[in-house]
Amino acid sequence: MELSEAFKTKLTALIGEAEYKEYEAQLNLPCVHGLRANRLKIRPGELRQLLNDNIRIGDPVPWCDDGYFFDIDPERMPGRMAYYLAGLYYIQEPSAMYPAANAAIRPGERVLDMCAAPGGKSLRAASDLERSGFLLSNDISVSRAGTLLYNLELGGVENAMVTSCAPAELAGRFGACFDAVLVDAPCSGEGMFRKDPDALGSWEKFKSEKCMEMQRDILKNAADLVRPGGRIMYSTCTFDRGEDEGIIEEFIAGHPEFELAELSKTGGVASGIASDNNSMPSGGASSGTDVSKTARLWPHKLKGEGQFAALLIKRDETKRDKYSEDCCPGAFSDKCSSYRRLKQYPEELKAFAAKNLNSLPLENAAFYVMGESLYACTFEPCDIDRMKVLRMGLLIGEISYGKLRPSQHFIMSMDKALFARKISLDPFGGEIKRYLRGESLYVPEAKDGFSAVCAGDYQVGGGEVKSGTLKNLYPKGWRRII
Repeated sequence: MELSEAFKTKLTALIGEAEYKEYEAQLNLPCVHGLRANRLKIRPGELRQLLNDNIRIGDPVPWCDDGYFFDIDPERMPGRMAYYLAGLYYIQEPSAMYPAANAAIRPGERVLDMCAAPGGKSLRAASDLERSGFLLSNDISVSRAGTLLYNLELGGVENAMVTSCAPAELAGRFGACFDAVLVDAPCSGEGMFRKDPDALGSWEKFKSEKCMEMQRDILKNAADLVRPGGRIMYSTCTFDRGEDEGIIEEFIAGHPEFELAELSKTGGVASGIASDNNSMPSGGASSGTDVSKTARLWPHKLKGEGQFAALLIKRDETKRDKYSEDCCPGAFSDKCSSYRRLKQYPEELKAFAAKNLNSLPLENAAFYVMGESLYACTFEPCDIDRMKVLRMGLLIGEISYGKLRPSQHFIMSMDKALFARKISLDPFGGEIKRYLRGESLYVPEAKDGFSAVCAGDYQVGGGEVKSGTLKNLYPKGWRRII
């Protein structure tokens, strides 16, 4: 890989000539690959056992307790397997797993993923929340937010709200109510040169100074969104010190209520780099902040690409362990014209459950209707008027003539034991491939009515059986050839 002289000079000034040569040599080696178990559906050890005969699963990722390295096999690509389409795992570059895995997210918290697409950090946050609390997944790009929504539906996340809003809009709407805010900031992408050659091509055009303007704005709004005692996980995929430690030093100088927390340095993760005004091309003056508490992931020091992470704690003089409800002025409200909140459990869902499920689902949820769509919130529904909201809570399905047609989101989110009827297909057989292409199936042994369709033991979608024929309910936008 041929790097520009400007980049060589800049990185050599940051890490020294000897270490730069190690880095440059590493760029000529193949990328490493990783995947993460979706703990909403399967335990990491169970996933490894399930996949081991089909994918060359390697060692666990040291800095991510549900991540694994894997070797590429053109005959068995993990993204083209039915188990992937059952939402059992998410394919993610190993270094990119670090920030969310080290954000200390706990069940019951309110979490904001501010720059969330394509969804890896949000899925990890959802696993840590264990179907409790509230996850707000946002991306300012509507098209990228659409990909984010798909990945959260595939992963079976039911306690999330997906939006496409500017950070300032979120700050004005929600206020300081989040326990954790994840900020994967737009950056110059220097850590991705090996993985993405386009990042190298655009480096000269996408200047660090422009990135830093965006990073300052995003962090300013993140500071307004995190509660006292809460935290911000800031991350980039660049080596530029100005966008990494420099931004953190500048932020703390302007926000003395924040302090850095020590991050884990396992598996070859390095400490952040202190400022040296004589050699730093874009570092700025030191603020006295101990940036060694931050983390840098270097391609020549571990199995992964470039990444930076910093965990910022907002001091809380009251030492509260939890937020109080008055931290969210106006965000959580019944006074919303965009939907109609139901006062009791929906009759259509009750009737569907009596025929097709083993019990009533979501008995403690709040239900609301938008048009013909029925939704459930395991958190208090929000005021979504004048917001770009792609999803709030769980889309249960569409109501037509008093009957409920279940959605893919509902099918993927429910425990497989809920479904009274299940059709189990060989995850590597021809029938599952036909199903995922949207074709009808001949199932003479199946009983009439709605059935979950499974790859082995794990649902990938649903269908309606009548007289031995399965009418395929797999969404048209999801259909693919595997």
